Parts: sequence; structure tokens; C-alpha cells
Amino acid sequence: MLKEINQVQATAELLHSEQEVEAALDKMAVQINYLLADRNPLVLCVMNGGIVVAGKLITRLTMPLNIDAINASRYQNQTSGGAIKWVLKPGLPLKDRTVLIIDDVLDEGITLAALHAYCLEQGATSVYSAVLVDKILGHQKPITADFVGLEVPNRYLFGYGMDYKGYLRNAAGIYACKEEEQIDD
Repeated sequence: MLKEINQVQATAELLHSEQEVEAALDKMAVQINYLLADRNPLVLCVMNGGIVVAGKLITRLTMPLNIDAINASRYQNQTSGGAIKWVLKPGLPLKDRTVLIIDDVLDEGITLAALHAYCLEQGATSVYSAVLVDKILGHQKPITADFVGLEVPNRYLFGYGMDYKGYLRNAAGIYACKEEEQIDD
């Protein structure tokens, strides 16, 4: 497996450098701080992809907030999505809270739509979402993110939380796999 990971990393195309991603996170934080300044948000980090984005974004937020995690995955370290599997639900109550969901990528929007619906079902008064990357798919998605760092073409990505078969989430930058390595996601 490591040989495959090294090959993918060596042949990948850098779409956004670490500096570009950090600037996008700065921009998102300004927008979130403005909109949620007096809302006492509960921030939900979408595991596992959202961990890098949430960690970097939370330190830029200036309002009082709570942090929790949620994990409803369609990928389970695979390169194509399947049915949503609930792995982790938040431990803190969502009732009467403003919720901010933070994730790495908005791809088809199926998982984010399910998370959004779950939060409302649990009694959240409002639900916002922040994604580092929004993939341009050329068709309507079931949900749009309220805060978006960067838009990217519909390619298989890794870095800043996004993975290739569970690896490369820690890459400093956003990379697209070489076209022949790109798997339908």
C-alpha cells in the first residue's frame, strides 16, 4: 500500500499551495466571525476529513464556542462513496443551539445534507456549514455550504483532510491525483 501511496503523491498535481489554503481559511474565519459573533455556536467537526480544517479554522474563530465531533461517512477509506454509515454522533446536545458543521470537501453533498438534517432533527435552531473545498460538478447539489474556502474541479483530491484510501490527509496543500489514478468519487 505504501508504494501506491508514494506513487500517487509523487505524480499528483498541486492545485492550491499551503499559502493559498491558509489564506482561504483566513477569509472563511472572517466571514464566520462576522455572522456567528453572538450566536454561541456548537462547532461539529466532521470526522475524519474535517479534522485538519476544523483544527486550523477553530483557532481563527474569536467567539465563545463549544466543539464536538460527528462522523457519518460514505467512503470508509475507499475511493468511491456508498450508503451513509453513522459512526459517531455528537455528545453535546444540539437542541436550541446554533450549529456550525466543518468539513474538508463538499463533493456530491449527500453526507452534508444528511448531517444538516440530523442537526435540525435534534433541535438545532440554525445550522451552518463550512467546507474548505467545494467541487465544481456541473449539476445541482442537495445542499450548498454557507462558507467555502476554495472551488476546485471534479478530480480526486488529497491534502488538508482529504484522503487517498485513508492516507495523505496531512499533505500541506491540495493535490489532485494524476488523471489515470483518479477514481470515481
